[in-house]
Amino acid sequence: MTKVRNKKLKESSKKWLRRQMNDQYVEKAKKAGYRSRAAYKILEIQQKFKIFDQHSIVLDLGAAPGGWSQVVANIAKKVIAIDLLDMTPLPNVQFIRGDFAEERNMQMLIQLLGNEKADAVLSDMAPNTCGIKKIDHLRIINLLEDVYNFSIKILKPGGSLVAKVFQGGATNDLLRNLKQSFAKVGHFKPLSSRKESPEMYLIARGYRN
Repeated sequence: MTKVRNKKLKESSKKWLRRQMNDQYVEKAKKAGYRSRAAYKILEIQQKFKIFDQHSIVLDLGAAPGGWSQVVANIAKKVIAIDLLDMTPLPNVQFIRGDFAEERNMQMLIQLLGNEKADAVLSDMAPNTCGIKKIDHLRIINLLEDVYNFSIKILKPGGSLVAKVFQGGATNDLLRNLKQSFAKVGHFKPLSSRKESPEMYLIARGYRN
């Protein structure tokens, strides 16, 4: 295992560096030319659930640095991405810098769709956490609700939603809404997701308009 010996770094930074240097998916991503290890998560999700194809229009919420968009753009017809952080341009990807939940940015995303609806909405976003479990959980659920509420506005019938959640998943009310809106709703943890991470992905397919 690679050790970090820089004494000036905080212990949390050292821990992150150790994890990165000893992560097989970080190394695989570098060799494959992917922007982040997250590329393998969407590859696993796509392999199992077939979320998009060569005819699909896909929205990638919280896209930077572009690991998911990079994978999707190699398959889908069109990718529209948004993030608070800037993102180096990718072929076949239209990018907006901003918060997707702000009304003006939502309208920009809708404008980029033109007269079409999206086949899939993807979200690998996670809110800033404070370390207090109840507050962090509320932030995660609020973000997921925002993603859901936006998705049902712009998805075409039969469309899919993929969104990051954490252990505990969605609330009962949100799950009930999801099951009313989609034919199939479940959770999936990719092998490329770190074992110690509480993250998993909500997979909702078959949107009922």
